[in-house]
Amino acid sequence: MRKNVNKQALTAKNIHKFITEVGMLKRVVRSGWSVLGIKNAESVAEHSFRCAVIGYVLAHLEKARVYKVLLMTLFNDLAEARITDLHKMAQRYINIDSAEDRAFCQQAGYLPRKLELELVKIRKEYRKQKTIESIIARDADILECLIQAREYFQHGFSQARHFMKKAPAFLKTKSAKKLWKTAKNTDISNWWFKLGEFRR
Repeated sequence: MRKNVNKQALTAKNIHKFITEVGMLKRVVRSGWSVLGIKNAESVAEHSFRCAVIGYVLAHLEKARVYKVLLMTLFNDLAEARITDLHKMAQRYINIDSAEDRAFCQQAGYLPRKLELELVKIRKEYRKQKTIESIIARDADILECLIQAREYFQHGFSQARHFMKKAPAFLKTKSAKKLWKTAKNTDISNWWFKLGEFRR
């Protein structure tokens, strides 16, 4: 009985370590935006949250398995809690895929074996980009970046337009392409201006 208590305590401690480490993503800034001189740029956690929301919607629109897409989008950038978010310039000198995979596997190792195996498996699927779920998750990531670039651009950061030039060509699903077409032609304040209209 004593042995089981110790095992449970160890499991709880490791899960707590994992959750605490996930919290680091709230403090890791998305480096591509900071290079543009954007102060108080979004964090990795902020990006991951909206990426998951977009993934949820796209999965439904494309009639894919929502749970798998949510897992991919929520945990895709987990490794950045350890290696930070490295912009494209830094990635010229570092094998980013290898570094992320190593960090991710070690992080997942904090969790009970069943959860660890699920996350490692889902990450491998995402990396291969063969299934509709992995393609949707990647589209969600790209679309979130595009929408964020559009928002920064409308807030006066003119250099953000560079992020909107090549990225759309990497979108693969019809739903993601359609959403981007709408987003790039819509004022970002439109939704709340409409809600804020005076009503008598």
